[in-house]
Amino acid sequence: MASFRSLFALVFVLGLVAGVGLTALATAQRDVGAATARPVSVRAELTEEERSVTSLFERASPSVVNITSIALRRDFFRMNVMEIPQGAGSGFIWDAEGHVVTNFHVIRDGNRAEVTLADQTSWEAEVIGVAPEKDLAVLRIDAPRASLVPLSIGQSVDLKVGQSVLAIGNPFGFDQTLTTGIISALGREIDSRDGVPIRDVIQTDAAINPGNSGGPLLDSSGRLIGVNTAIVSPSGGYAGLGFAIPVDTVNWVVPQLITHGQIRRPVLGVEMVADHTTRRLGLFGALVGNVVRGSGADEAGLKPTRRGRNGSWVLGDLIVAVDGEPVRSSGELRLALERRSAGETVKVKVKREGDEIDLDVRLSEGQR
Repeated sequence: MASFRSLFALVFVLGLVAGVGLTALATAQRDVGAATARPVSVRAELTEEERSVTSLFERASPSVVNITSIALRRDFFRMNVMEIPQGAGSGFIWDAEGHVVTNFHVIRDGNRAEVTLADQTSWEAEVIGVAPEKDLAVLRIDAPRASLVPLSIGQSVDLKVGQSVLAIGNPFGFDQTLTTGIISALGREIDSRDGVPIRDVIQTDAAINPGNSGGPLLDSSGRLIGVNTAIVSPSGGYAGLGFAIPVDTVNWVVPQLITHGQIRRPVLGVEMVADHTTRRLGLFGALVGNVVRGSGADEAGLKPTRRGRNGSWVLGDLIVAVDGEPVRSSGELRLALERRSAGETVKVKVKREGDEIDLDVRLSEGQR
């Protein structure tokens, strides 16, 4: 038994010595071949194009904001009212009075909105005006003037396919994100949330993702040329097809929203039949449903849709053009009138019982 114990003790001591030796050897090997940080290469100067883009971002990014739409929801069991983030998007400072421009669909489903500036301060926003038919909205925040950096305004009438553009926004909540691209096409038409076409839309391949909505599209001088509003994508993410509302539209809509809270356009003095009903009848135009008594349309003799003596419907005038501009729906009729003023007279072409008739109609003040 004693000899067995001695043998066991000897084996234990030898194992301990071997372990210590191997550990020391491994440590020595690591010391000999220890990895060190590689030397940093000298960076080449930025190219002229890179300097231009970085300078533009530094100038424009303080004007871009993050917008959170917040909805009120009632707890089913406790009946408590809670605030729940409904969605997020982008926007930009319009002027030194704290007006912020974004898309209407960014704030559409919320009860209130919160604006986060580039300096990460957050401000409760007041909705000043909305234009669903243009997918535009104006908010106002009571932030210090030093924090309000308006964007420079450009124009879209002289844009060229192929010119460089930059988009700044908050895709998927990642704020102050810059993407670049070109104008892929001009004169596109998309439907607004109100069902009215938005014309002369800018198409770009600059990466626009959910969260970019309402953010600015800039030219190479850092001027606003559009408001990013929509993408075409099977997956819901970037697929190379982005659309922006042209700045020429933005620049006449926003002042109206600030002043009136909505777009105020003149009217003919008619109520239109719903477009889907007109389509079912196989007609293309704006079908007059009712004529407001004493309006310009009434004075010009436009005919409304009415019931005949036997109870059947007698169709009214079908408006097919205004001042030579084709009209294929009630939405297009609104577009044909929006740049005109109350008191002006327009030439309205209608189809009546198979004939085309031109009528001079005096426009009156309207709301939307």
